[in-house]
Amino acid sequence: MQKISTCLWFNDQAEEAVNFYASIFNNSKILETAYYNEEGYGEPGKVMTITFEIEGQRFMALNGGPEFSFTHAISFMVDCATQDEVDYYWDRLLEGGEAEQCGWLRDKFGVSWQIIPSIIGKLMQDQNPERSKRVMKAMLSMVKLDIDLLQKAYQGRE
Repeated sequence: MQKISTCLWFNDQAEEAVNFYASIFNNSKILETAYYNEEGYGEPGKVMTITFEIEGQRFMALNGGPEFSFTHAISFMVDCATQDEVDYYWDRLLEGGEAEQCGWLRDKFGVSWQIIPSIIGKLMQDQNPERSKRVMKAMLSMVKLDIDLLQKAYQGRE
């Protein structure tokens, strides 16, 4: 069992959110569901928590009520090897959500995601400060990240 896992607090959309995420990530599964009873916060018989996995990472979704909402202080990074992967995860997670700058988006539940090309670290951490500055400038001008444009900036072919 994973020693540390993430609990996502939803008002009352935990089941909908888990099904949404499971439909996007191929390597995902729902592990168990617990329901409120007469002693709990929620309506007896309604979903309280759902434990699920995405890409080997365990999560719990909680229907905890409207007291808390998601912020940018926590986000999930999706490492993408190709532009097709960037496009796929961007498009799917953005359904009903909001696009933001530099590869960030908020999904329809308010959860923040960063859809990041695997190559970005290599491009941004280059020993040549001019290359890394060009990549940073290019990235700051983007909403969804474009690997080809980032590589062109790195090479000085903006």
